[in-house]
Amino acid sequence: MRAFEFWDTSPDQPDWRARLLQPLGMLYAQATAWRIAQKPGVRYGVPVICIGNLNAGGTGKTPTVIALIERLAARGITPQVVSRGYGGRLSGPLTVLPRQHSADQVGDEPLLLAAFCQVHVARDRGLGVELAARAGAEVVLLDDGFQNPGVHKDLSIVVVNARKGFGNGLCLPAGPLREPVSAGLARADLVISIGSASDQSCFRQNWAAVLSQPYADKNTTFQRDSALSVLCGVMTPLQTGMDWSGERVMAFAGIGDPEKFFETLRALGADVVQQESLQDHQPLTPRLMRRLAQKAQQSGAQMVTTEKDAVRLPPGFRDQVLTLPVRLNLENWSVIDSAVDRLFKNLDVGS
Repeated sequence: MRAFEFWDTSPDQPDWRARLLQPLGMLYAQATAWRIAQKPGVRYGVPVICIGNLNAGGTGKTPTVIALIERLAARGITPQVVSRGYGGRLSGPLTVLPRQHSADQVGDEPLLLAAFCQVHVARDRGLGVELAARAGAEVVLLDDGFQNPGVHKDLSIVVVNARKGFGNGLCLPAGPLREPVSAGLARADLVISIGSASDQSCFRQNWAAVLSQPYADKNTTFQRDSALSVLCGVMTPLQTGMDWSGERVMAFAGIGDPEKFFETLRALGADVVQQESLQDHQPLTPRLMRRLAQKAQQSGAQMVTTEKDAVRLPPGFRDQVLTLPVRLNLENWSVIDSAVDRLFKNLDVGS
């Protein structure tokens, strides 16, 4: 979904366009609340950790899922991922096979994640979780689906871009939110805020009142009598042996926040002579790639993109484009480790 500039204005002083659209945003919020309240999520005999967000568009969920896969695997726990497969045409449920499936079939994120663990795509996420359970998953990582009521979540993690925060605090189309912040965080167990130290400070300052409040909903079984745990994370480039210093590059990215990708390249010393911000999940058609390749050639620059974009490259361009992979580094894993321990302890008690 295209993000509008007025979505990023201060929640205290929303843009006139946001105020004009606010009644529609209230209707959107009511529709989301109604859908979530329809029925309790189904349990499928395997613990489910949901990695979601309140914002429409990318906030860093995919790097968070990768980080969790690696953390769980290091602890001897076998995770599998269930995704809706946004951008793919296959409805599933099916298991992603990287050598057989393409991004236009299963979506770019599932195809990327399949390099790290077994991934299942299903429009009906419940069927996806059921498939993962049959395939031997010890824990399911639900990629997105925080607002989907069909599956019971044992642990819900909300990911937010620290620089953008929750935007102007309004729901679509007046703002970037799928639901009001207070309503969404009421169901969350943890928040992972991704960004620089200054961005983290700004995020906490702007949203301190909401983040610090306890919550008890008389209409549900949810109770939280303390503030949310907010974990800080930062994206760092993966060391691949590539020396970017002085490298003339034509950078393009179709992710939630392309500017962060361009900033990362510059921080590594690359000379970003051309940059192209694409829509999140935008198809990299041969026509588009020919245009980008022409711009790169005219500038004497090397084309470079993100890992998520790389899986959407047409075959004829894959050897022409370099990839800069990044990984999420959390300042403190102990909170998540403890939450996972409690999850499995409760599972043992229940059985």
